[in-house]
Amino acid sequence: MGRKREIRKHIISDLKKLDKCTYEDYSFKIAKNLYQLPIWKEAGTIALTISRPPEVDTWQIIRNGWLQGKKIVVPKCFPETKQMSFKQITSFTQLEQVYFGLFEPIENEMPISNPQEIDLMIVPGVAFDKHGYRIGFGGGYYDRYLQHFKGNTISLAFSVQLYHDIPIENHDIPVQAILTEQDFYHCKG
Repeated sequence: MGRKREIRKHIISDLKKLDKCTYEDYSFKIAKNLYQLPIWKEAGTIALTISRPPEVDTWQIIRNGWLQGKKIVVPKCFPETKQMSFKQITSFTQLEQVYFGLFEPIENEMPISNPQEIDLMIVPGVAFDKHGYRIGFGGGYYDRYLQHFKGNTISLAFSVQLYHDIPIENHDIPVQAILTEQDFYHCKG
């Protein structure tokens, strides 16, 4: 567990060194390449988090999804149980700022999305290896959710977030693909 914490700290430090122009350019390239992937084109319902810098910008991806008529669902986390559910949003005004400055759907406003309806889940993280394993932000929410998720998974990352040796634990669930500003990695069949 200590090694994951060290890697997380190291990668976050590297991410904070990205200047605004590089951050915007890389986020744009990742988004543009995402829209060309069959898993994006074929997805009717897409699940993703509302990003905060230095994460890859998902705000522009959400806008583009709406323009393409896709159903966008975002997580609502329940810290007391370490569980999450996804709720549809059709406007950023349906969000509220919660703990740690995260944006989540307003509790009473949106219906819960059925996990079987989600075609594509964009899984966040801090560090990734080319096999699809990731180090998240430490809450374990996605690892718990992914245990029962059957749809497509992809993570969006800056190249600086790739790490050659992610420690793997029994509960870790790899994503199927990783997309950076430079490359696409198909992680599992």
